[in-house]
Amino acid sequence: MLSQQPSTRPRIDPRILASRFANTQARARPNAVYVPPDEALIEGVLLSRDLHAYVKSAWSVINPGRAFVDGWHIGAICEHLQAVSRGEIRKLLINIPFRCTKSLTVGVFWPSWEWTFSPQTQWLCLSYAADLSTRDSLRCRTVIDSRWYQDRWGDVFQLLGDQNVKNRYENTQHGVRISTSLGGLATGEGGDRVVIDDPHNMKEIHSENARKEVIRVWKESLCSRLNNPATGAFVGVMQRGHEKDFSGYVLSEEGDWEHLCLPMEYERLRPVYVHREDGSTGIDHVDVQTMPTCLGFTDPRTEPGELLSPERFTPAVVERLKPTLGAYAWSGQSQQRPTPAEGGLFQRATWRFYRKAELPDKFDEVVQSWDMAFKKTEESSRVAGHVWAREGANRYLLYRTCKRMDFVESLQAVINTTTLFPQALRKLVEDKANGPAVINLLRNKVPGLYPVEPEGSKEARAQTASVYQQAGNLLLPHADECPWTNELIEILAGVPRGEWDDADALAQAMIYFGPVMAPLRLDGNSVLISGSVVMDEDSGSPWLIN
Repeated sequence: MLSQQPSTRPRIDPRILASRFANTQARARPNAVYVPPDEALIEGVLLSRDLHAYVKSAWSVINPGRAFVDGWHIGAICEHLQAVSRGEIRKLLINIPFRCTKSLTVGVFWPSWEWTFSPQTQWLCLSYAADLSTRDSLRCRTVIDSRWYQDRWGDVFQLLGDQNVKNRYENTQHGVRISTSLGGLATGEGGDRVVIDDPHNMKEIHSENARKEVIRVWKESLCSRLNNPATGAFVGVMQRGHEKDFSGYVLSEEGDWEHLCLPMEYERLRPVYVHREDGSTGIDHVDVQTMPTCLGFTDPRTEPGELLSPERFTPAVVERLKPTLGAYAWSGQSQQRPTPAEGGLFQRATWRFYRKAELPDKFDEVVQSWDMAFKKTEESSRVAGHVWAREGANRYLLYRTCKRMDFVESLQAVINTTTLFPQALRKLVEDKANGPAVINLLRNKVPGLYPVEPEGSKEARAQTASVYQQAGNLLLPHADECPWTNELIEILAGVPRGEWDDADALAQAMIYFGPVMAPLRLDGNSVLISGSVVMDEDSGSPWLIN
């Protein structure tokens, strides 16, 4: 556990370190003047070994009069950035709440610190807006130009006078720092370190086009901007805002990023992307203590709700922020999970489960429900296929597939599911995307194909299905017996702001089954069972019996 254990590094006389440092510099630059060890040089040697100590010492340079509020989370970030500098981490993703010194540490202090011992390093730093990247570029230059920095490392390098503007400056050892926006990334710009700090504008995070543009820039341009892919590194730092933001993409689709996730309130069980041996990716709830980073770091907190930085964000401040931000913004920007812990339309805690031995011997009806997609690309929607069975008021999910498929794979999936569940006489296929083509090609091979023209918005249809779930009439296979149950719960919990494929397939089946009618006759009287869904005769909408 980082920042919790006493240092095991041997104690070395600072005077010896200073002498070594000075002599090394003199040998590297024969014309350099030997600088006798003094207090500043000795401190410089020690700070070049410890980024966290450097951050604490450099703080006052750009924050005069403001006390530095330290925390274990800053130490954890620094430890992982040092591992990047050592070449131990090639891709590092940091998810951490707002106002936790993330941008200063990653975009200001780290580049200026690495230049103290590796001034030839070239940096490319980006954000969603040019003014944000420029801000940190100027702060970094302010640190380098300061008397504090020059007294300690002024003999290592100097900034070139003719290559020194606010968005780009170069030093005498051929190191360079370039700052720009993702949209302003020019051809030929690259670096040994590529820092992506807040790639999304949170005001646009729910715009699908805006999110896709960030991913497009990463895939088509930014991912290839390392000077040397074998030695360079990417570092991303951001708050979560959506299931399909930059973090969601690299965690689910690439899977080779070291992930340092630090929520405001401690949660031991969290949803994480799991990359399986067969190449597929799913979501599962994992004990974070069982998933240390490559450095052996795990969150040092132990109690649920324990705060990340109680000195800065006190319990009272946190409780005031929650209603102000709202459930989704708090969950994403503070907890680093885009979906609230309780869920959205489909609440995590209200699901019911069954084991295979508990299934009814006979169902009233079994149907397939399919939500098709147009094509198979990384940006395309997934094809979702469900098999639902109805028995009385309850609906049982017997089978689920949800993945990106091309047209041929979609056809085969319907055929395979029909073979597995011949009792599913009706096959519901949404009459959009590839749905009509699937029906036309399979009509003579697969009986019971039924086109469904969706009515109303996606959210309205999902809302109808969620009523059944809240009533306790939807049952999923127990996670102990089914590998995809936890993933499905997590995906549905993200509705209406996450992925829709499973929700569309679910809602389609529930609407087909119709409202849950559950009358019982006791002594000749009609009684409605509590927790059942019935249809309001006036509005035609479902409502829940309490």
